Amino acid sequence: MSFPLYAPAEEHDMLRETVRALADEKIAPHAAEIDETEEFSWDVYKALVAADLHAVHVPEQYGGAGADALATVIVIEEVARACASSSLIPAVNKLGTVPLLLSASEELKSRYLAPVARGEAMFSYALSEPEAGSDAAAMKTRAVADGDSYVLNGVKMWITNAGVSEYYTLMAVTDPAAGARGISAFLVEKSDEGVSFGPKEKKLGIKGSPTRQVILDNVRIPADRMIGAPGTGFKTALATLDHTRITIAAQALGIAQGALDFAIGYVKERKQFGRPVADFQGLQFMIADMSMKLEAARQLTYHAAAKSERAMHGEPQKDLTFLSSAAKCAASDAAMEITTDAVQLLGGYGYTKDFPVERMMRDAKITQIYEGTNQIQRMVMARQLLK
Repeated sequence: MSFPLYAPAEEHDMLRETVRALADEKIAPHAAEIDETEEFSWDVYKALVAADLHAVHVPEQYGGAGADALATVIVIEEVARACASSSLIPAVNKLGTVPLLLSASEELKSRYLAPVARGEAMFSYALSEPEAGSDAAAMKTRAVADGDSYVLNGVKMWITNAGVSEYYTLMAVTDPAAGARGISAFLVEKSDEGVSFGPKEKKLGIKGSPTRQVILDNVRIPADRMIGAPGTGFKTALATLDHTRITIAAQALGIAQGALDFAIGYVKERKQFGRPVADFQGLQFMIADMSMKLEAARQLTYHAAAKSERAMHGEPQKDLTFLSSAAKCAASDAAMEITTDAVQLLGGYGYTKDFPVERMMRDAKITQIYEGTNQIQRMVMARQLLK
C-alpha cells in the first residue's frame, strides 16, 4: 500500500518559492533600514499587495485569494525570514479579520473584507488595555447603547499597526454586571469621530510595525457594526486566538530560519586556526540543535494549521486550543534560543548592526510575549489537558 507523505501539498511548496523570491528581492534589502528608521514600510505593503500576499486568508467570495491556514503560515514564515516587521502585515490582517469570519453578519463581512482583499485597507485587533493584558476580561472600555448606535469610551493598548490600519476589531464591555459574558465585539473605523492614537511605543524589536494605544472618546458607531450577538465578544476573541496564535508561531519560525541560514553561511566562510569554524564540533552541535528545534516547532505549527483550517470549515477540533498554544509557545521559545545562538556563532560581529542576527534576536523576543505570553500558553495547555 502507498502511504501519503505527511507533508505540505505541492501548491504549498510552490507558494513558498514564490514568497521567498519576493522577500529576497523586495523585502530583505530594506529590513535593516526599516528597523533603523522605525517607519512602517508602505513600499513593502505595496509589493505584498501587488503579489496578493498581504491578506491571503480572505475567502474568494469576498475577493480574496482564499488561501488555507497552512498557506497563510507559509506566507508569514517566508516574509518573517526576511523582515519580522513586514510579516505583521499578513499576520495582523488575519488577526483583525478572523473575528468577522467567525461571528460577523454576511453584510459586515462583505463590506469590510473586500477592501482588505483589494489592498485598500488593513485590519488591527484591539483587545488589550493598560490594566487588562493577560487578564483581558478585566477590560474597562465601555460601549453604551443609544438608540440605533453604540457610544464607545476607553483606551486599548499594544495595538499592532495602530494608525496605519483603517479598521479595528475592538472588544468593549456592554454589560458590566456579566463579567466576560458582558463583552461584545465591534468594528471601529480609523475615520470614526473620536478615534485617536497614542504615540508610537519605543520598542526592542519589530520596529517597522507601529504599536500604539487606540483612544476612544465618545466614538459613536452604528449598532450594525457589532460583530456577532451582544455578550459574545470575549468568546469570539478567544476563538480567534486559537487560529491566530499559529500565525505568531509562523512568524517565530521565519525569524529563526533567517538567523539559522545566515549563521550557517557565516560559519562555513569564517576561518580560525587555519580552517573554517564550521569544522569545529562544538559549533556543529550548536547548528544541529538549532535545526532540530526549528524543525520540531515547524511540524507542530503545520499540524496546528491543518487543524485550524478544518475548524474554520465547521469541523470541530477538540485539540485546536492545545495545539495552537503549543505551536506558539514552542516556536517562539525555539526562535529566541536559535537567534541567541546565531549571535553567538557570529562572535563579536553577531553583536553589531552590520549583520542581521542581532535584529532577528530582538525581533524574536516579542513572539514569546504577544497574543498571550508563553506563561499563559502553558496555563492554557495545562487546562486543556486536565479538564
